[in-house]
Amino acid sequence: MESKKIGSLINDLVCDDVITCQKARRQLVAIGHRVVPSLVKALGSKKYWVRWEAAKALTQIGDSTATAALIEALEDKEFDVRWLAAEGLINIGQNAVVPLLEALIENSKSTWLRQGAHHVLHDMNRGDLDEALRPVMSALEDVEPSVEVPVAARKALDTLASEPQ
Repeated sequence: MESKKIGSLINDLVCDDVITCQKARRQLVAIGHRVVPSLVKALGSKKYWVRWEAAKALTQIGDSTATAALIEALEDKEFDVRWLAAEGLINIGQNAVVPLLEALIENSKSTWLRQGAHHVLHDMNRGDLDEALRPVMSALEDVEPSVEVPVAARKALDTLASEPQ
């Protein structure tokens, strides 16, 4: 029964009525972690508004199982979706750092990924993470980020792996 309700709410994200979409999103967020797989799927929709609502809901839920999908959404063609994806990763927190650094190593040529990563890491670049992430931030701001970022990201991963948990 609950999966039918979730499916119905996800379908309501595909609407022309903003109020209906927002209401559906709020109900999905209230359900919480159980809706994350459905929202991750909706994040891949061809419809901008559905991706936006899914990204917003995932941001509000803050479930680390959405990390990979949110990192992928950093490359969405719509700026608003990319911004919400970055906000979602910030909300997830430290659990998003390693997958994000790995994505930077694999796809450092993506300007949108680098911009999103800069947004995320700028907000996370505090406390314990500061020392490890500072070189990545510098590389993201470098003249040749597609060359410098993978090296800095690899070093940051090595630093984070060597730190006691």
